[in-house]
Amino acid sequence: MIARRLTTELLPALAEAPAVALLGSRQVGKTTLALEVASTRPAVYLDLESEADRAKLAEPELYLSQHEDKLVILDEIQRTPQLFQSLRGLIDAGRRHGRGTGRFLVLGSASIDLLRQSSESLAGRIRYLELAPLDAAEVGREQQDALWLRGGFPQSLLAASDAASLRWRADFIRTYLERDIPQLGPRIPAETLRRLWTMLAHSQGGLLNAAALARALAVDGKTVAAYLDLLVDLLLVRRLAPWHGNVRKRLVKSPKVYVRDSGLVHALLGIGDREALLAHPVAGGSWEGMAIESLIAAAPRGTDAYFFRTAAGAEINLLLQLPGRRAPWAIEIKRGIASKIERGFHAACETVAPERCWVVYGGAERFPIAAGIDAIALAGLCGELAAA
Repeated sequence: MIARRLTTELLPALAEAPAVALLGSRQVGKTTLALEVASTRPAVYLDLESEADRAKLAEPELYLSQHEDKLVILDEIQRTPQLFQSLRGLIDAGRRHGRGTGRFLVLGSASIDLLRQSSESLAGRIRYLELAPLDAAEVGREQQDALWLRGGFPQSLLAASDAASLRWRADFIRTYLERDIPQLGPRIPAETLRRLWTMLAHSQGGLLNAAALARALAVDGKTVAAYLDLLVDLLLVRRLAPWHGNVRKRLVKSPKVYVRDSGLVHALLGIGDREALLAHPVAGGSWEGMAIESLIAAAPRGTDAYFFRTAAGAEINLLLQLPGRRAPWAIEIKRGIASKIERGFHAACETVAPERCWVVYGGAERFPIAAGIDAIALAGLCGELAAA
């Protein structure tokens, strides 16, 4: 069992809120974490993909009121969104009886339907937490290369071999495309969505060009936007917004797009081992994406993430606006052990005036490389963010 950082947020959330929604893509470890919490207190676990468990909730108020003294875990809540209305009444009744917190832990793949249902029915009664795949700080430096190649889904990272890991990820992608996504709404052609997903993997970390994607897929721009929105809602793709400050520069306005898990990038592109990865053009973008996901996961709750690029080429890979801070942290990401920084990063920092400047590189030591700029390992900067 790899300790998850989110545990330190989940336990206080259950002590403060009547309901907590633990959202994340499938197979990311939500159920494992929920059952670990359940082992510390009286709890009832219901898997809403099971017909037997769904049958118990034919009359949800009657069944759930019998377990008012327990933490009720409802897994795959998006399968029965009508439950949210029942939870509202039970929460309000429990408050009147002095049972106001730690009533329900709902787990689900993040989708627009889930967020809409819960926000309408449980406003002021629910707290949202996102469980991402394992990141560099959680697995440690010893497993960082494996994390990069295999990604952060626990069953992929901990597979017996690279080949077994790749097979797991291929099955994961197929299941999402052929079973999970069709359950969310109107039928979406699985092959078209796979092609879009693969195109995004090829251009990992590139600027979004929706018109080019639409032409390649032979669909219109609105269709590409809808498909991309779906992948973002499912926490499979990240749109990294450009930073727009009050500066007199021509700034890039298109977002960058990343497939959030590096292991899925490699599976979509058929990259099975480290040697093939190092020889592939996506290696730099893939490592950058893994680093960005790890740093955002380690940052304090409420942190906003951006990138910065001017038309002249000055660029910062990642800007993190921490809550309560006047200026952001500027982060340059390099895969190799050389920590030399480009002139464009200096120029961008002069424009943005960040609070702190970092260069994440492949080495282990931390040292200053210029005035106000430190080189640091990925896990080390995750630690700095966690302590900020």
